[in-house]
Formats: sequence, C-alpha cells, structure tokens
Amino acid sequence: MKKLSVMATSVVCLGGIGAATAQSVPDIENGRYALSPVADGVIRLDTRTGAVSTCSSSGAGWACYAVPDERAALEQEIGRLLNDNEKLKAQLAAREPTVTGKIDEPLPKQDSLKPAPPKADAERKIEIPLPSDRDMDRMMSFLEQTWRRLVEIAQRMQKDFSGKI
Repeated sequence: MKKLSVMATSVVCLGGIGAATAQSVPDIENGRYALSPVADGVIRLDTRTGAVSTCSSSGAGWACYAVPDERAALEQEIGRLLNDNEKLKAQLAAREPTVTGKIDEPLPKQDSLKPAPPKADAERKIEIPLPSDRDMDRMMSFLEQTWRRLVEIAQRMQKDFSGKI
C-alpha cells in the first residue's frame, strides 16, 4: 500500500512536471513561430509579423523578450520626418509672401538704376579716369625713393666685392 501511494505520488508529480513543461515552452501555433536554439534558450521568429524574440527558461518558466528591431526604428523615424516635412510645407505655403514688390516677370537686361547711355558713340568710346596731380606726385616720390635704395644697394655690393679681391 505504501508502495502504491509512493508510485501514485510520483506519477502525479511527473505528470505535473510534464504539463508544466508543456505549458512553459513558447507556443508554436499552426507554424506561426519558427524556433532556433541558442546557447541560453531559443530565438523565436513570428512568421506573420517578422518580430524576433529571445526566449529563455528561468525558475518561474519561459519568458520571451522582443529583440530591438533597427528596421522598425528607422521606418518610424522616416515616417516622423515625412510628417514633419509635410507640416513644414503646409506652414510655408500658408505664409504670406514677405518680399514686397516681387514680380514673377523677368527683369530687363539693363540695370534700371543706371541712366541709359546715348546709342550712337557711347558703345565705341571708353573713358579712363586719369590720375590727379597729387596722385602723380605720390607716384614720383615712390619711384625716386625706390631708385635711390637700389643705387645704394648696388654701391654697397661693389664695395664688398672690391674689398675682398
């Protein structure tokens, strides 16, 4: 009798462990999930959504955690930027033009602020402004000083060569 109760207890315990193990394994319903073993559990791929999770067994049972999906994050960021872009375009279109006096017609080829020259001889005539007397005096003074310095350098060099020979 004692043997029978020990066996019954063992069967009940083993049956409970089997049921707990069967319930704690990640659900594979109709081929929705594809499992691949890894060192500390399994990787679960949801074939309907493409979501990837890592599943591991702990003392409390199996737990699955979603793997961060860079593609989803990038698509979310692209969507956010597209929405921001559309909002900014709408705001820009709603603004009143800030430039006053702007026209859509092309401007004339001549500068409208300059007076138009007479057409007969103006195209052939080139005017070059001549320097003033003051400018000429400054230029002559510069040339004289430069010439004097060159002569002084030549004299020093001649003395240096004559002293060495």
